[in-house]
Amino acid sequence: MRLNRRMWTITACAIASLTALAGPMAYAEDYPNKPIRIIVPLPPGGSNDVLARLLGQKMSEAFGQPVIVENKPGAAGNIATDYVAKSPPDGYTIAIAPNQTVAVNPVLYPKLPFDVVKDLEGVSMLGRVPMVLVVSPKVSAKTVAELIAQAKAEPDKLTYASAGSGSPQHMAAEVFKSMTGTRLTQIPYKGSAPALVDVLGGTVDVMFCPINSALPHIRSGKLRALGSTGTQRVALLNGVPTIAETVAGYESDIWIGMVTPAKTPPAVVAKLNAELRRVLALPDVKEKLADQGIFTESSSAADFTKLISTDQKRWAAVIKAADIKPE
Repeated sequence: MRLNRRMWTITACAIASLTALAGPMAYAEDYPNKPIRIIVPLPPGGSNDVLARLLGQKMSEAFGQPVIVENKPGAAGNIATDYVAKSPPDGYTIAIAPNQTVAVNPVLYPKLPFDVVKDLEGVSMLGRVPMVLVVSPKVSAKTVAELIAQAKAEPDKLTYASAGSGSPQHMAAEVFKSMTGTRLTQIPYKGSAPALVDVLGGTVDVMFCPINSALPHIRSGKLRALGSTGTQRVALLNGVPTIAETVAGYESDIWIGMVTPAKTPPAVVAKLNAELRRVLALPDVKEKLADQGIFTESSSAADFTKLISTDQKRWAAVIKAADIKPE
């Protein structure tokens, strides 16, 4: 009788364990069975929005469910990030995550209502958007070296446009200033578009600008490109060197990934990761995004989560050294 009772207990425990394991697996097999929302933390039209809509279309075709792109701009992306952090961890609310919102903002804003590391987890890297250092035609410098020399000869005289405190344009300039020992005066704007308008008009001298926004004006001659911000030259820029070729070790690209609320079932994260990696490898997707200045790059979920954490530490050091305050 004791043996039977013991065997029954062992069997019951085994069944319970298998049931617990089967739950998430069954959920993943059934996922998705309703529309998925991709939250974009910035307004329509930019790189994040373009990426979300193309990925959403391909995911919808593969999953057989609508994938809805929803823009939630405001507060430098913090409104959208907070919304996703507090959403159900079921894989039906996911978000585009540029480095500004998940790596810079958490160390720039001291009292956010969410913790990126605890409340979100990475799904995959999606791509990088190189920036390019451009000057208005009224600036005489034709190379990065000449710009550095001019900035050192006239400290604080040259101005640079940014899309606000903590924006990629701002951070790229602060890294440049720190590594070159130059002093440039920031002119912050509420967004990249109005900042670029004033550089084109000659009101502001310099801008670290996303390549997709700057390219038409570089080609028309309205802006002069001095250097790209990545580690490799960009073919679209037709021979423009990297800033790192003059300033060794310089790098300040925009990267974009996908996140989901923490505690989303691992099998669901894995399914999303596999689909994103499949889509990002498609030749037509790579070509369409490259035409927009977005260069696809995928990763494991764990590697993207790790990138968020390591980049937070990098930008924390830059923010502290430059004494950058949120607006």
